Amino acid sequence: MLKTEIRNKNTYNIDKMSTYEILKVINDENALVTKAVDDALPQISMVCDTVSDTIKSGGRVFYIGSGTSGRLGVCDAAECPPTFGVPYDLFNGIIAGGEKCMFKAAENAEDNPEAGIEDLKSRNFSSKDVLIGISASGSAAYVISAVNYAKQIGAKTAAITNNPDTQLGKTADIDICADTGPEVITGSTRMKAGTAQKIILNMISTASMVKCGRVYENMMINLRPTNQKLRKRMIGIVTEILGCTAEEAEELLEENEWSIRKAVEK
Repeated sequence: MLKTEIRNKNTYNIDKMSTYEILKVINDENALVTKAVDDALPQISMVCDTVSDTIKSGGRVFYIGSGTSGRLGVCDAAECPPTFGVPYDLFNGIIAGGEKCMFKAAENAEDNPEAGIEDLKSRNFSSKDVLIGISASGSAAYVISAVNYAKQIGAKTAAITNNPDTQLGKTADIDICADTGPEVITGSTRMKAGTAQKIILNMISTASMVKCGRVYENMMINLRPTNQKLRKRMIGIVTEILGCTAEEAEELLEENEWSIRKAVEK
């Protein structure tokens, strides 16, 4: 049986616990997630290098998954353009069953292998791109078939799983296995497994963007002034880099179409 499907001995009596006890046991289990991610750092590093190399070569990054895994991939992809100023089609999130499944679960969508391939084809996925399949169980047919197709056309592939020795992990070029063990609620991989996946996705997109020069020191220099909060952040970044006043920073940004790069180069 998959580790993520085994009953957790620490939560056998969760239905008898007080609210505080429930929260404490959940938090104690969550503390194990970072250790699982830490153990997978060598594989995560390899995937980050693959992603950054793909981007530098003109390729795109695709995440594909079902249920929680798919939603997390879509969220990470959606957050890259405002954070790093990259085109909206550089990072792509695909969820089994389509966009509607971001809001309403369709658990049977993961069992459709043909759909995974068709969803890649509809986005003109090519050998220049990289595909990262996400599945806690590592057994989602939708994801496995997509990764198989990507390999067949010569694209680089990776997997994010939460069980060792899975079919998905064995199919992908690189398997990031964050072995998070039994869930607080048996089989509810939106919990520890999902938390690990979110951490790993953050690492992949952030590290690859750093390696592609989208960050200066530890600051987001490719922000877009889409709201007041971000405009203030941009002014603060220019002030920090140039050692000028906020008024001077805002003036420089105005003169340079609110491009931090152009403003600081002046």
